[in-house]
Order: sequence, then structure tokens, then C-alpha cells
Amino acid sequence: MHAELLKLSTTRTFAALAGTAVAISLLITILVALLTEPTEKSVLSDVFTNDVSGVFILVLAVVGITGEWRHRTITSSLLAAPDRLRFLAAKTIAFAAAGLALSPLVSLAIAVVGFAILSARDLPTPEIGALAGQIARIALVSALLGGFGVAVGGLVRNQVVAVVGMLLLSFVVEPAVIGLVPEVGRYGPFVALPTAAVGMPEGDAGLGNVDLLPAGLAVALMLAWIGAAFGGGLALLRRRDVG
Repeated sequence: MHAELLKLSTTRTFAALAGTAVAISLLITILVALLTEPTEKSVLSDVFTNDVSGVFILVLAVVGITGEWRHRTITSSLLAAPDRLRFLAAKTIAFAAAGLALSPLVSLAIAVVGFAILSARDLPTPEIGALAGQIARIALVSALLGGFGVAVGGLVRNQVVAVVGMLLLSFVVEPAVIGLVPEVGRYGPFVALPTAAVGMPEGDAGLGNVDLLPAGLAVALMLAWIGAAFGGGLALLRRRDVG
């Protein structure tokens, strides 16, 4: 576990993606706060839910596990820790922890900028308690996406295929299913369940008329998705030759 966290925190990829997540989140927040006039009821979801770190943690997790195969480090990693269950579990926990650590930092930066702009424009700002609760929910979702990314990446060894496939599922396939068959799409792990877990209304998330699940149930189903993908990835890892 310590080795995985050290590996994660010292890679340039993590620094680059974290910086990009901060920059994009702040850019969206600035544009929304400057160009719109949110109401007291909508300001929390309109301005303060622009933390995109979960998407980047998801990508980083897929890159992290598939990179072991791409750079042929899987052999040395398993020589150091031969138990493949512990190896995959350590990676899953490490990237979940990365999401849990990065997301609040991004959300706090968004909060500072959002409050500054809205106050200067004499527009409503959310209550601190409500904002804190939302930051906690977004951090939880980022942690779940980090763990899910490792589990999904464990199913596919090819890094390019894994990353492109995950992006297609996130931005094309699942949104299409939500639009065409919302009663099925609301169980999707890339869009619908994370949105529900954050507690964002489907209209504010641009999901149309889909009836999102309660937040607690969405979190439970995200854990189920992670467990299923983790089990499949572990079964493949135990059969694969890493020599």
C-alpha cells in the first residue's frame, strides 16, 4: 500500500492530471459565476459542483494499472508482492485515496473563487453547511471512481484500449443509454450513479427525465460495480503470465 501511494504521488502523470483537473474546474466555475445569475436555490449546484477531479482520477487509475503491463513493471511489482489479490487491492485503495485527497482540494479552490465572484456581483451564495456536505459527497464519489478505474483497468491489459474504451463508455455509450432507455441508464457507473451519489438533480446534470436513484443506494451500487470489476480483474490477473 505504501509503495503504491509513493509511486502514485511521485509520477509526473499524477501531477499533470491533478493540475489539469484544478485548471478546468476553476475555469468552468469562473465562467458560470461570471456569465450566469444563479438563484439562492440553484447556486450550489450551478456554481459549486464543477469539480471534475473524479473524471481525471478515473483516467489516472486506468492508466496506473494498465501502465504496469505497458512498461513491463508488473513482473517486478509481483515479485515484490507475489499475492496478486493484495497487489490489486493495494492499487485500488491507493487510487481511491488519491481521489479522496484531490477532490476536496479542488472543491475548496472552487469554493474560494465562487464565493469571491458571487459576492462581488452581489449574488446569492450557499450556506457553509450545505457546501461542506456537497464537498464530502463529491470526494466520496471521486474515491469510488478511483477504485472503479483500477478495477476496470484490471480487465484490459492494453492501455490505449482501456482508456479510450472507458472514455467512450463515459461520454458516449452511457449517456446514449440514459437518453434512450433511462430506466436502464440510471444504473450506469460512469454518469448516472456518480451524479445520484453527489445528490445533484438530474435536470441540473443535463440528464433529461431520468429518475436518478437515492444517494445511498447509488453509492451501494457503485461499490457493487467496483466489486464485480475487481473480481473479474483479479481472476484474469491470476491466469495471466506476467513473466
